[in-house]
Amino acid sequence: MTPEPATDRYPMILGRDAGVRRLLHYWALGLALYVVSLSMLWFEVWMGEAPRREVIWLSAASVGGAALAYGLIRASVRLGLQPALLNNLQCVYAITCIICAYALVGPVRAVTLSILVVVLVFGGFSATPMQMRALCVYAVSLLGLTMLWKTQTEPARYPWTQELAHFVIAATMLTAAAYMAEMLSRLRRTLKQRAQELAAALDRIKDMARHDELTQLINRRQMTETLQQELARIQRGQRGGESACVAVIDIDHFKRVNDTLGHAAGDAVLRSFARHAQAAIRRHDTLARWGGEEFLLLLPMTAPQAASDVLERMRRQVHEAVRIDADPSLRVTFSAGLAQAVAGESVDATIERADAAMYRAKRDGRDRIVCASPGPDRDVAPQRQATGTAGAPSDPAAARSAAGGVSEAR
Repeated sequence: MTPEPATDRYPMILGRDAGVRRLLHYWALGLALYVVSLSMLWFEVWMGEAPRREVIWLSAASVGGAALAYGLIRASVRLGLQPALLNNLQCVYAITCIICAYALVGPVRAVTLSILVVVLVFGGFSATPMQMRALCVYAVSLLGLTMLWKTQTEPARYPWTQELAHFVIAATMLTAAAYMAEMLSRLRRTLKQRAQELAAALDRIKDMARHDELTQLINRRQMTETLQQELARIQRGQRGGESACVAVIDIDHFKRVNDTLGHAAGDAVLRSFARHAQAAIRRHDTLARWGGEEFLLLLPMTAPQAASDVLERMRRQVHEAVRIDADPSLRVTFSAGLAQAVAGESVDATIERADAAMYRAKRDGRDRIVCASPGPDRDVAPQRQATGTAGAPSDPAAARSAAGGVSEAR
């Protein structure tokens, strides 16, 4: 039984687990039935219609059974006892005690038969349809045997004609109650299944709203929220002086792949790139599909040099592992622009600096990583590529002015 949150009302008596508290509410109803039955018994003892010794034993058994049931329910989470098992055991015990009371009560014994009906309805809250049928068969069989026994041992007090009428009425009522309880059980299970299916569907919808369907990476919306949260922590000084870096990554010549090999090949490249790029980054880094063949990487608590090392590891892994099935001779590469988040700068401004550095990497030959200098409208730092460091500082605006030529064969 899985613990559930609950209110703190009467925690010493009812506990704090919602499932336990619900079972104890059922237990309290059963206890009320015991009290009613025992009250009738002791009234019969007072009237001289029931034997005192047997009533004392039955009263002790009822109170002891109720106390044991309370202890098992309170310890059910710790003992791993299922609610259905506890409920069924209580029903069997209650049926047995009530039928014993029937055997002891005198003229008012027919009242106990209505209590049996309540017990069966009570069992429908957690018993399965098969268990409900078994409870009904047990109650009717035990009642019939008890009536037969009493007509043989005390025929004057339990005449067989009267007991036969009691049995027919009781069997009919108990069967009808068991049937209604079974329908209730089926309805509850159907509603529970529908609720679980709805919860699963909502989880899938939430997942689809956060992730890109093709690459299974988080999407632009989710990445924007993640970036805002990370940069807000930096602004509040919760990173102990550490900063974060953001990288804009664009697959080289992706348009050429789509135009010459088809969109299916392009989709395969994106999926393969996402898988191998994700494997190359650290556990606390976040990679997202930003749009088309463009990706965004957040590296929290990371200095520019360490972030550049992560990107370089990703660049090597992608170059070695990502293949194009339609043309195995082609190698997939990417260009990346890296920017360090600075205090007082917006998310959009940080991404814009990284994007400008990425365009510089495109213009300077692709398959390389370019680090942007802090602050807007500043030169970009030296770049890294497969053969080492190359290129000279350049104005980001100039890099963007070359976007028309670059985008043709990004």
